Amino acid sequence: MTTVLIVGAGPTGLTLACGLARQGVAVRVIDRARAHPTGSRGKTLNPRSLEVLADLGLAGPLAAAGRTHLPFRKYFEGAFVNETEPFAGALPSAATPYPASLWLPQTRVERLLRERLAGYGVAVEQATALTGLRQDGAGVEARLADGGRIAAEYLVACDGGRSTVRGLLGIPFVGDGDPEPVMVCGDVEVEGLDPGAWHQWFGPRGAFMLCPFPGTRRWQLQSSPERDAGGRVLAPSLEGFRRLAALHTGRTDLRLSSATWLSTWRVNVRVAERFREGRVLLAGDCAHVHPTAGGLGMNTGIQDAWNLAWKLGYVVRGLAAPGLLDTYQEERLPIAVWTLDVTSAGMAAVAEGITVPGTGVEAGRVGDLTGLSLGYRWSRLAGGTHRGGDVAGRSSGRSSGRPSDGSSERAPDGPSDRVDGPARAGDRAPDGPCPGPDGTPSRLFERFAGDRFTLLGLGASARPALAGLPGHVRPVPLDDPDATVRRAYGITGDALVLVRPDNHVALIAPATGRAEVLGYLAALGG
Repeated sequence: MTTVLIVGAGPTGLTLACGLARQGVAVRVIDRARAHPTGSRGKTLNPRSLEVLADLGLAGPLAAAGRTHLPFRKYFEGAFVNETEPFAGALPSAATPYPASLWLPQTRVERLLRERLAGYGVAVEQATALTGLRQDGAGVEARLADGGRIAAEYLVACDGGRSTVRGLLGIPFVGDGDPEPVMVCGDVEVEGLDPGAWHQWFGPRGAFMLCPFPGTRRWQLQSSPERDAGGRVLAPSLEGFRRLAALHTGRTDLRLSSATWLSTWRVNVRVAERFREGRVLLAGDCAHVHPTAGGLGMNTGIQDAWNLAWKLGYVVRGLAAPGLLDTYQEERLPIAVWTLDVTSAGMAAVAEGITVPGTGVEAGRVGDLTGLSLGYRWSRLAGGTHRGGDVAGRSSGRSSGRPSDGSSERAPDGPSDRVDGPARAGDRAPDGPCPGPDGTPSRLFERFAGDRFTLLGLGASARPALAGLPGHVRPVPLDDPDATVRRAYGITGDALVLVRPDNHVALIAPATGRAEVLGYLAALGG
């Protein structure tokens, strides 16, 4: 029997598969498409996603494939207005190694993830469509279009906004959408344009944008759609792209050719009523879809997968009780709702901004483009909120997305209000210097990498607490003479910091708080 079956091989499904496979979990990934996608689709990884993928060993390949600090060159009614760059001047810091987003097409992200997955001996099974499923207390059986069946302990649906799995489960996809396309998209080759910037033309007739991809002649085209005499949206085509370019830019020297991935995009703002039904879980676009403002789509799915991978791995490996899976929805559903809210507001601002010279897509900038402030302070897994009770709880197969312990700290209107301030339980764990035992320079993120909890022992009086820990907890003594790490974690003096496998702070305790740490781990119920 397969331990985990993943349906859908986009960035969400591939990140989840890598996170499970490196734990030794038997995983299969199926996808209905006959071939891997070639269209660019999403085009940015934010700093938090870069941290996630770096943990999987992809920092170097991603940096080689993409670019940072892409200027936005803006025009209004054909005339140049200004040039801006969202991450201008952003530099790595002790706590934040990736201060800026990375620009590269989603296809390259997926290719690198498939290569990483292949290193674990797992290949995506193409042209394998799921048509039915049934489940009981022991597992899930997936029925395939070719008559085959796959038995698994758990199934995770990562099969997009039109999810077959979500439909089979009858989980409502709550929200609304625009029935008409508001944008046409495509990948094209462009001559006559500087590839050193994202070119954006705006005006009363709408928007037309061309974004270059490094190391290739291809650009991503996004535009207000063409309409016929009756006002109906015309299907995207190379000739249509050329007419749109002439209409919006006023230039005759731009040459567009080799159009592929011809697509239309509709505004859709929806979230699944629940992210879990027994042994089936939903992630990525299958669980939530939202406007493009802020470029959060691919990133939100990757971060769903990162949250779920360690939890599902711990459950099937016997390191935690099945109820730990309820915290997936508890933590990620509020983030999804926040994402829908801010991107909807951002999309409305963009629609207004394209009629104002020099504004454009930056009008839709969300509060945090980096993803570094995304945290789970309201979660029962945030030390201090579970009041010493059972962290994992008992598995119901459903969860409310809210704390079940009566805590007054509910999921906020936005993510944690911290990017550079001191971390609290539930927050992303900051990076920092952490020399090895022999004094070799190293970083906290290098120590956190992998599928174990990490217990930081800050100062000499914390050393005894690091002895004799369970095998899934990595002890890391740290002197921190200049207090760089202590400041990042809001600590003075000696202390213990327990960090989850997804690099979020589980709890912060006194140097003498070994019993509190062991109590937290025991409450996971393995």
